[in-house]
Order: sequence, then structure tokens, then C-alpha cells
Amino acid sequence: MAEAEAMQLKEEGNQHFQLQDYKAATKSYSQALKLTKDKALLATLYRNRAACGLKTVWEGEGWGAEGGTGMRESYVQAASDASRAIDINSSDIKALYRRCQALEHLGKLDQAFKDVQRCATLEPQNQSFQETLRRLNTSIQEKLRVQFSTDSRVQTMFEILLDRNSEADKLEKAANNLIVLSREEAGAERIFQNNGMALLMQLLDTKRPELMLAAVRTLSGMCSSHRARATAILHAVRIDRICSLMAVESEEMSLAVCNLLQAIIDALSGEDKQEHRGKEEALVLDSKKDLKQITNHLLDMLVSKKVSGQGRDQALNLLNKNVPRKDLAIHDNSRTIYVVDNGLRKILKVVGQVPDLPSCLPLTDNTRMLASILINKLYDDLRCDPERDHFRKICEEYITGTFDPQDMDKNVIAIQTVSGILQGPFDLGNQLLGLKGVMEMMVALCSSERETDQLVAVEALIHASTKLSRATFIITNGVSLLKEIYKTTKNEKIKIRALVGLCKLGSAGGTDYALRQFAEGSTEKLAKQCRKWLCNASIDTRTRKWAVEGLAYLTLDADVKDDFVQDIPALQAMFELAKASSGRTPDKTILYSVATTLVNCTNSYDVKEVIPELVQLAKFSKQHVPEEHPKDKKDFVDMRVKRLLKAGVTSALVCMVKADNAILTDQTKELLARVFLALCDNPKDRGTIVAQGGGKALIPLALEGTDVGKVKAAHALAKIAAVSNPDIAFPGERVYEVVRPLVSLLNTQRDGLQNYEALLGLTNLSGRSDKLRKKIFKEKALPDIENYMFENHDQLRQAATECMCNMVVNKEVQERFLADGNDRLKLVVLLCGEDDDKLQNAAAGALAMLTASHKKLCFKMTEVTTQWLEILQRLCLHDRLSVQHRGLVIAYNLLAADAELAKKLVESELLEILTVVGKQEPDEKRAAVVQTARECLVKCMDYGFIKPVS
Repeated sequence: MAEAEAMQLKEEGNQHFQLQDYKAATKSYSQALKLTKDKALLATLYRNRAACGLKTVWEGEGWGAEGGTGMRESYVQAASDASRAIDINSSDIKALYRRCQALEHLGKLDQAFKDVQRCATLEPQNQSFQETLRRLNTSIQEKLRVQFSTDSRVQTMFEILLDRNSEADKLEKAANNLIVLSREEAGAERIFQNNGMALLMQLLDTKRPELMLAAVRTLSGMCSSHRARATAILHAVRIDRICSLMAVESEEMSLAVCNLLQAIIDALSGEDKQEHRGKEEALVLDSKKDLKQITNHLLDMLVSKKVSGQGRDQALNLLNKNVPRKDLAIHDNSRTIYVVDNGLRKILKVVGQVPDLPSCLPLTDNTRMLASILINKLYDDLRCDPERDHFRKICEEYITGTFDPQDMDKNVIAIQTVSGILQGPFDLGNQLLGLKGVMEMMVALCSSERETDQLVAVEALIHASTKLSRATFIITNGVSLLKEIYKTTKNEKIKIRALVGLCKLGSAGGTDYALRQFAEGSTEKLAKQCRKWLCNASIDTRTRKWAVEGLAYLTLDADVKDDFVQDIPALQAMFELAKASSGRTPDKTILYSVATTLVNCTNSYDVKEVIPELVQLAKFSKQHVPEEHPKDKKDFVDMRVKRLLKAGVTSALVCMVKADNAILTDQTKELLARVFLALCDNPKDRGTIVAQGGGKALIPLALEGTDVGKVKAAHALAKIAAVSNPDIAFPGERVYEVVRPLVSLLNTQRDGLQNYEALLGLTNLSGRSDKLRKKIFKEKALPDIENYMFENHDQLRQAATECMCNMVVNKEVQERFLADGNDRLKLVVLLCGEDDDKLQNAAAGALAMLTASHKKLCFKMTEVTTQWLEILQRLCLHDRLSVQHRGLVIAYNLLAADAELAKKLVESELLEILTVVGKQEPDEKRAAVVQTARECLVKCMDYGFIKPVS
């Protein structure tokens, strides 16, 4: 029926085509394509639809509201349809010529030439093919001629750029063309060979910002992926001049020079992943000296007063990116050791800068944080305790050497340095807090009358009071001082920091309801003030971030987090701050604080299981027992999650995930993964998360970060993959990246829920395409899926069998069942005999596809267990129609496999079952079942085992 209808639609399409109604013809061909599986007809339909696409453009219908875009899309569709016809028949001359026409209009002349060349080979006498071949050859030759006239173009560009009388628009165009040209290998080489270096140096000497910027960007393109050119440029321009260009106030220039230096470093160190052979390798034998020189100049920039805040930031960014090892599996950490020995004191000087002191270097809001990140990365890159001890001694000597009883400014700088280290390697910071006089100096600075001293001291106290033991010391010694500062100061910056200090100390008891540090209601008052500051857009970002940090501590209190999620303006202000910190103004502490606040609000932190017997024992022995706040129960948590989703938390999380790795630490990634997992808990919310890009954002979290973070993100991915359309949740090639995290959850170390939802996710993915099934097979998931089919847990066994039902379509999986010496097929047959309907349905589906794919498996099925026939008969009589249908398909496959096997089935009670089912009226629900039973009976008649009754 369907094939006949497809033929009719094809004829209708042909009629429309003759009448030049190409849109109607396209519609008829498209409908016919959905109905037929006949390869010859499919090829014709695709070929005809391609012709419609070409005619549509030529008749002007491709120029719709979108103009040229509609035209291009018609050519792309025509080329695609012609390709599908060629896939079916590689000698389809009409399809080849139509694809050639479409590709020519898309500008893909070389591909079009290949197609028409093939046409001319198949029909050498066709004049149209010969004419097209000549025309395309001429066009390709012209294109090559234009490409190789680069030399004259380069010369013209430089003439325009160096002519003082050139018009502004010509200058801009020439500069942009030069930059674009330098990014192509051929163009970069032409510039380099044609005296380009000398001309670029002249542009740098003009002192005109737009020309200098063009020169720097052109040099970056020339350095990219070419070690010899990068070395020549470094020596010609000189590292001291490059650094002086990066030191300027202009953010645009500073960033462009930073990119130039990064391109040079990548080329010299081999980070560009290019292989250097022959002459290139001979020219540059060793680039270590140049790399060391670059490192020394960057370290000198950190402490130079001539360097702008932007320049200092870029120097720190380059050190952050290029000094520590990217992979700790690499043994060599000599670059880090060199920087520790020759530059750690310079980095500590940047960390210890106090903006209000006259001696302060030019800084931006991010400079000290970038220096803290660099200290953290260097410390993490050390390989052994002696290296870490050396690092600590340098820090100790620097801080103790800065202390001076006669000079308060030096004491403030020392405490600021400790504060900066506490924001980097926290363990090292804690050790430095133990130095004689450090904690006492912090408390003393709080009582100073100078606001600068108070500001530094309060920040240091905040960073120092992370451990409960430290917090207890400060509660004893510093709370009254912080309260006094909070009440008396008129400086908002100090006031908000004092508040955060109180917030941090107030939350020292964590989630334990019984361990409140302050009086009832105090934390709510502190949180209210934090929310007020957070919503005040007139306060600078650096000050508002302290409000977020205060909430990160206070939201451990369930009353505070419940109030916070109801304050929509405060939530959205926090989200906007997080988005800004991920992009325009990167800030590691804001991202971490926002992530911590969201973890607290969603209760996605780890909670120790409470064992009632141990609680009773603790009470009997008068030990403290942690108490759960009433508002930390599941109903309240679910309500908070709903409010967060409504306020737009997903889009904020997606922005945070996109932040640079220097800002988005592994710890922050873990927190974000925890939040995503909590948000995905309710299946009804998963569609919203996917719509806002949550599915795509989870992939990098599942692949990078802490082990716990990767597991949490993988579990959230599994929840989404289990219920969502993968094409929408993970568009394009991203869907293949989802497989590995899901397979990682098929592990006995993971809990049952993670195993179950991973299997559901893989089931959904394996049902999409064979490419995905191959990816799952390649990730070695099959043995794990098979193991879960043996599980005693009903749901796990069912999920694994459903996954296998989809996987058996794949040839590599079928070969595992065909192999001798295993019980895989026996397990599937036995699972068909289980009482669980869903399990039977999945197992029968797998068996139906296996027996349809290989006759050998039909014979093997009858040998693996003596119960096979009884199980088959039960399937064919099953109350559930889907199970019954699959049973009948298995019966048909066995009948079709071999006459002897068919005879064995006919001699059993199966013939009676087939007869009863085949005689039933095929209503809408039972049509497939009855039809399959009748096909089985027809097969028996073909063998001559039964005869039709007149």
C-alpha cells in the first residue's frame, strides 16, 4: 500500500514539475520519500527533488524574505538531495550533474569539477558536460591566479598604511586585510619574504594606535604555528619592546600584545601541535633560551611602576597559562621551579599591594586575584615535600622580612600578602597564619583609626576564619572589634567587609542547627543587609562581591536560604554578577561564592547518614548530636529549587561554565555540578534546563574537574539523557561526548540510582543512530550492560535489557552473540521467560532482532536451553500485545531460517497458537500481531507443512 502511494505521489510530482510548479513538486516528492524503502525509487525521488531545488532558484523563488540566504539554502538542499541519490547509485549521471550545478553556485568549484569530470567519463559525447568542464577549469585557473597575486596585494596594503595622506576608511580596510592575510600560511609567508618585517616595524614606529594595533595583530598571525618565523619576529622586535607595548594603558593594545606573546610561546614550545620538519627544524634547534628570556621579562613587569594595571594583568595571565604543567602526568616541572626561585618574591609583592598606600603599583580590580591564582597554580605544580617546604620558606621570609614595628605601612602589606595567599593555596596560608604575631597583628589593625588598616585587617580576618578552629579564635578575639567597626565606620567598603566577617563567623557551625554562633535572628539580619547591598547597582562590583560571599556563609542557615530564594531581585542581581564575572570582568571568588550559595540553597552538599542507634548512644554519653533544621526537609528544598529555576538559575550556571579555566577552578566546577544535579531531580524540570542550555553546559563538567564533580555532572547528564530528545538536549556532535560520562556511571562503586539512570540514558542514546551505538561499543560499555542483566535488582536488570535491545542492532554487538563459548544468547532467552512484563518486552525485542539478523542465532537459540520452545509459546500467547508481537516475530524468524527447524515448530503446539491468533479480527490495536501470525502460517504453507482450507 505504502509503495503504491509513493509511486502515485512521484507521478503527481512529475506533473507539477512539467507545469513548472516546483514547490508543489517538491512537496509531492518529499511525501513520497517518507513512504518508500525501495532504493531505486528513493534515488529517483532525491534526484527529482534536487532538480526542483535548482529550478526554484533559477526561477527566482529562492529570493524570499531572506534574499540571498534563501537562495544559498536551496543550493545546499539540492546538493544534499543529489548526494543521497549518488549514495544509492554512484553512476547516477543526472544526480552527479545536478550536484555539480549546485556546488558551482555555492563556490565549491573543485568539487563541482570532480562531479562533471565523472559525468564526462560516463558520457564522453555529451556536449553540455564538455562545455561545463571547460568553464569550470577556466574559473578554477582564475581563482588560483588571484590567490597567487598576494605579493602585489601585500605591497599595496603597506603603501596605503604608510602613506600619511591615506583616507581613514582605506587605512582601516588595508589594516584588516593585512591581519586576515597573516592568518593564512601562504599569506603570512609572503608578508615575511617580501620585506614585511621592516614595514611592520615602521608601522610600530608611527605611534598611531590603530596602525600599531594592526601591526601587532599581523605579527600574531605570522607567528602562529611557525617556530622559525616566531623566533625571527621575537629577535627583530625584541622582547623588551614587546613588553613595553603590553605595559600601556590601552586595554585593546595590551590584550593584542598578550596574544602576540602567546602565539610566540606556543610556536617556540610546540604547544601549537605542529610538526616541524626539514628546514624548519634545522633553523631552530633549541628555543629554551628565548622562552626563559620571555619569562624573565614577564616577571620584571610584575614589579615595575612603569607597567599599567592592564599590562600587569596580561603578564600574570601569560604566566598562569604557560608556566605550570597542563598535565600533572608530565614529570618535568622545571619552569615552575625556575619561577619560584626567580620570581615568587615578585608575585608576593603584587599580592601584598594595598591600593590606598602611596607606594602601590598600578593595579586593576583583578590584579591581586590573578596573582593569588598564579601562586596557587605554582604551589599545586610542585612534586614533593622538599619543593613545597622551599616555597613556604620563601613566603615566610618575605612576610617576616616585611614586618616592621616602626612602619605601619609595611605591617599592612605583610597582612595583605597573607590574605592574598589564603585566596590561593589555602593550606600554605593556614601555615603562615601560625607565624608569630600574624593573627595578633590582624586583630590590632582592626582597632587602628586608619581606614586602610581596618580594610586590610577585616579582609584578612575573613580569609583566615575558614576553619572552625581559626573561627573560634577570632570569635573570642575579633567579633567585638568587627561589630564595633560595622557600627561606627561610615566607609561602605569597610562596613560590608566587616559584615561578611560576621557572616562567616556566624556560620562556623555549618548546617548544624544546634551550633549557632550568634543569637536567634542575628544571621537573618546579616543576610538581609547582604541582600540589600547585592541589589544596590550603584556600589562597585568589587564591593558587591563581598555581599555574595557573606550569603555563601549565611545560607548554611535554612531560614536565610528560604528568605533568599523568595527575594527575586536579590537572586537576579546575584545571577547578573555571576554572568559578568564569567565574561567581561572575570573574578574567581564571585563564581565560587555564587556556586557555594546555590549549593546551600539546593542542599546539594554531602550529608552524613544519621544512624538512629548511634544517635541514641551519643545522647546517652552526653555527646553533641547535629540537628537538622525543619526547613532543610525535602518539601522545602523542592520549593527552593522551583523558585531558583523560575528566577533563571540555569542561564546563570551556563554562563559560569563558559568561564576561563583560570577563573573556574575544579572546586567551583564540582559545586556547579552539584547544583545541576539538584535542579535535574524532578523530571518535569529537565525540559526547562535543556531549553536554557543546561544539557550542553554539563558536558565539560562531566569531563573535567574533581572526581566527585565529574560523577555528579555525569549523573545529571544521565537524568537529562534518560527523558530528553538527545538531538535537542545535545545538538550536533556534542551528543557523542555524552556517552563516556554515562558509561563511567556503570560501575559497582556508583550507587544503584546512578547505575539505573545511566542505563536509561544509554538506552535513549542507542535508539537514535548506529553511530551512537558504535560509540557506546567503543567505550567498552557492553560488558557492564551485560553484568547488569544478571542483577537481582528488577529495575536495573530491566534497564540493562532495554539498553541491550537497542544495542543488538549494531553489527559488532551481534558478533559477540555469534561468538562461541558464551551464554549471552541463553541469558536473553531465559529473560524472555521471566514474569516481569517490561523485562520480557525488552528481552523479546532483543531476541527478535538477533534472530532476524543471523540464521546461526536461530539455530543457537534452540540449543542454549531446553526451555526455548516453552518460552516462545508463552511469548506468542502473552496478554501484552507488544510482547506477543515480538514473540511472533521470533517465531517467524525461526520458521524462515530453515525447513527442518520450521518442521520442529509446526509439530509442536506453536502451530495451534499461530492458527488461533491468525484467525482473530485485525482491529487497530491487534493488526500487527494478527498480520505477523498470518505471515508465519504463510511460511508454513510455502514449505508444504500445512494447506489452506477452502
